Amino acid sequence: MIALALALALQSAGETADPIAELIAAREPDMSTLAQAEPAAAPVGCVGQRREGGLLICRYAPGSEISLGEFSTTADADGYAIVGIQRDAPETLSFSVRAPDGAGFTQEDWAIEQREYRLQHVNGVPQATVTPDESTLPRRQREYAQKRAALATRWNGQGFLDGFIRPSEGITTGVYGSARVYNDGHQGNPHWGLDWANETGTPVIAPASGRIILAEDDMYYEGGLVFLDHGQGLVSLFLHMSAVHVSEGDMVEQGDLIGEIGAGGRATGPHLDWRVKINDSFYVDPAMMLELDLSSLQD
Repeated sequence: MIALALALALQSAGETADPIAELIAAREPDMSTLAQAEPAAAPVGCVGQRREGGLLICRYAPGSEISLGEFSTTADADGYAIVGIQRDAPETLSFSVRAPDGAGFTQEDWAIEQREYRLQHVNGVPQATVTPDESTLPRRQREYAQKRAALATRWNGQGFLDGFIRPSEGITTGVYGSARVYNDGHQGNPHWGLDWANETGTPVIAPASGRIILAEDDMYYEGGLVFLDHGQGLVSLFLHMSAVHVSEGDMVEQGDLIGEIGAGGRATGPHLDWRVKINDSFYVDPAMMLELDLSSLQD
């Protein structure tokens, strides 16, 4: 059959024709069609606000080294990386991306939006949680070590790709970054979370999926306390709960029940204090995380 095809081709071909090459080409797949069928390259860039307390989710080549000021991280196997901005960041931060194997390096200066933080006076806090008695020191040291150990762990999942929803409902009574004075005199640390006041027993749900790395019913300062790791060291902390419905090691999905609002620890009344810490380094503003739209980073 092949010999007959060659003979016919030779009879019809001109002096410059190559019938054998034409036959080979006819039997090979159309490589241009295959190339068009390949998946598009992953999008490149970051989503989030370049603002004090901001959280950004970026996507670059897997394994890229990404830095913003003194903060640095490495993109995961899908190219995702989480970048945070501190509460008192300067007006300009250097942002850089170094591709793996030295394949490329980019650097630019980012303008960081500055914020004004209000001073909040909080009265009626149990004085024992403001100026603790020396006898409570062993308990406080033990719980501190427990929290440090939990935050030192890492889950390799990507719960942060869910985006974030409100973990509870209520009246906003505290915001990220505000300086606090307790009981008309004691200057405390800035408030690192977002507070919602509501009745005791109001459900608290997971704002995004992840792994529970700490779950305790009664901590000295926090009452019912849960740490939820969303991946890459991004951890949600839920304070003052009256009930905890998860255990260390549990995997939860976005929207799953994890606890109930309460007034345990340093609290003046029932509320949820939701904080978010990155790489056991500093806190970012949960309110800005609720505004993240990750659609532009998806394949």
